[in-house]
Amino acid sequence: MAAGHEPYISANENPKELTLRVILVGIVLGVLMTAANAYLGLYAGMTVSASIPAAVMSMIILRTMFKDVSILENNAVQTMASAGESLAAGVIFTVPALLVMNLWTSIQWMETLIIATLGGLLGTMFTIALRRLFIVEEALPYPEGVACREVLVAGEEGGDGALAILYALGIGGIYGLMVKGFQVTHHTVEGAFNFLTTRMYAGMDLSIALLSVGFIVGIRIASFIFFGGVLGFGILVPMYGLIYGWPETDSLVDGFYAIWSTQIRYVGVGAMVVGGVYTLWSMRKTIITGLSKAFVKSDDDIGELPRTEQDLPMRYVFLTCGVLIVLTFLFYWWSTQSFVLALAGALFLAFVAFFFAAVAGYIAGVVGSSNSPVSGMTIATLLFTVGLVWVVGDLMLNMETQDLMMATLLIAAIVATSAAIAGDVMQDLKTGHMLGATPRRQQIAEIIGVLTGAIVIGPVLSLLHEAFRISQTACQLNPLPSDPTCSNALFAPQAELIGAIVQGAFGGDLNIQMVMLGAAIAVALIMLKMPVMSVAIGIYLPLGLSVPIMAGGIISHFLLKSAHLRVDGILHDEPSPQAQKAAKEVESRGVLIGAGFIAGESIMGVFIAVLIVAKINLPEIFGVGTLNNMFSLAFFAWFVGVFIWLATRALPKGGSLLGDVVVILAETIGNLLHSLKPKQR
Repeated sequence: MAAGHEPYISANENPKELTLRVILVGIVLGVLMTAANAYLGLYAGMTVSASIPAAVMSMIILRTMFKDVSILENNAVQTMASAGESLAAGVIFTVPALLVMNLWTSIQWMETLIIATLGGLLGTMFTIALRRLFIVEEALPYPEGVACREVLVAGEEGGDGALAILYALGIGGIYGLMVKGFQVTHHTVEGAFNFLTTRMYAGMDLSIALLSVGFIVGIRIASFIFFGGVLGFGILVPMYGLIYGWPETDSLVDGFYAIWSTQIRYVGVGAMVVGGVYTLWSMRKTIITGLSKAFVKSDDDIGELPRTEQDLPMRYVFLTCGVLIVLTFLFYWWSTQSFVLALAGALFLAFVAFFFAAVAGYIAGVVGSSNSPVSGMTIATLLFTVGLVWVVGDLMLNMETQDLMMATLLIAAIVATSAAIAGDVMQDLKTGHMLGATPRRQQIAEIIGVLTGAIVIGPVLSLLHEAFRISQTACQLNPLPSDPTCSNALFAPQAELIGAIVQGAFGGDLNIQMVMLGAAIAVALIMLKMPVMSVAIGIYLPLGLSVPIMAGGIISHFLLKSAHLRVDGILHDEPSPQAQKAAKEVESRGVLIGAGFIAGESIMGVFIAVLIVAKINLPEIFGVGTLNNMFSLAFFAWFVGVFIWLATRALPKGGSLLGDVVVILAETIGNLLHSLKPKQR
């Protein structure tokens, strides 16, 4: 919506918005979304924007229970729910690194609550101060905010999207219960074999949540993540084993994981560090533009503002920012026992948190909050923080290494949480702007959502750590008696990465050779104009996690091409507008179903964690055995088929999916052969 267009609900109307039922439903959904995204992020290193599924679920709940629900009430609910989800993304990237570095042996609820509250509220307040600039005056597009607006309007006017995500939510929950609860199938199918003078690996994580992630991100990003997995597990691990020999392990697969965990994952570390810095450098013009506009003072003295332009009073917003910075200083002082380092850290935080809040809000307006490089901003913040703590804490104050690492993580954690929440807040405010929400009421909803997520995230992380252990490194330091080999440990790749960087900076035990190899690979990827962060994540994750993501990307590609084919009759280089519209409908349906699958499996993962901590063993209680690998694959394939069947309901009528696949494959192979032909001069 352009700046001059009328909102869906005009400023002259005053429908229900932030009611008691909205607050209650928003808190419940916020708890669920926070828990689900925390689990998914620690499991796969990725989080998925909860705005759209939260919008659909709020419509289902409110319209089932009440008859007089307004669209602005639904918008307020999704605002609260998505705030908790974004907060989780910032916390899980940093706080578990304290476990990786053995600074904590368990999740500290109070410290986690303080980090999440300070970072979340700082990001929210800075973003509120920038709302008029980025949304009203600049009128940035905010693609995900627009998509959420379309979902809410479709639900208001009638549609079957809510029914689709409800089905998917139930199916995802059933799958998670069967695989992780009753353990009727293996959650991973993998094997290794001797090949010539080295070994090769093949494996796949049987997760419909990861399959859904692949569909949502599309074949391009999925293929680069898969490429990184193949590069790590398929090339670098066998090469290392060939050159230096394979470790003595119980199985060939264990040998792969031994080399990957002690050597190759540091290649991913180097690639992600270079990729994070390059991501920010490549966006330097956008960053400079966003920051320059952030300091432009808008004119609020234009008389009585309409309802749709009434923000929280700016004097209270800036006063709250000041109070939060003072509280951050006190928290740092209490944690580090150093007044000087706490003061330097708080001043540094005030500047950097505002910087990245502006950056994240502006980038979300251009490419969407899901594409905002929170990992890259966190890594860049970490590097600057290391420098600050080294100068003040080490050179000036001669503090112990453990204290230096703790101070570094505490500063970086609050900044990362602030940046993670900022993009989502601005995106939600854009949705509200197009719908005609009252900004100050929506901003209050954001604050409630942040506080809800902050209260929940500590117990959720503690629950997951007690049930599975967060990260392989933390598990190896303190394994569960029920899982001495750490086979069920959550991967937490960003936390492992951050822990490795901090330990390497202050402890000198970073695997420099492999980090430099990763940096060199990242430079090569940049020169080839490939998305270096996607490939780096693929290197850092086991190959098995990349396979279902790739499968989801392939499904997305074939379904979108099938829509083009059925409308145009043939596959053009540039499909017709009608074909693009049909493909968009298929993509929207697939995203809704994928979001439901992710939420269902992830929420069930948290529920299973509760049972594990409560010593409730479902397989023992019900006497259920685990099927072999072939049946496990067949069970997973059936759910993949259900996903495809639900998504294809949005395809244009006519033709068959099998016939479409044959035509698309033939066209793909033809294009590949044509690209390999030598060009005539």
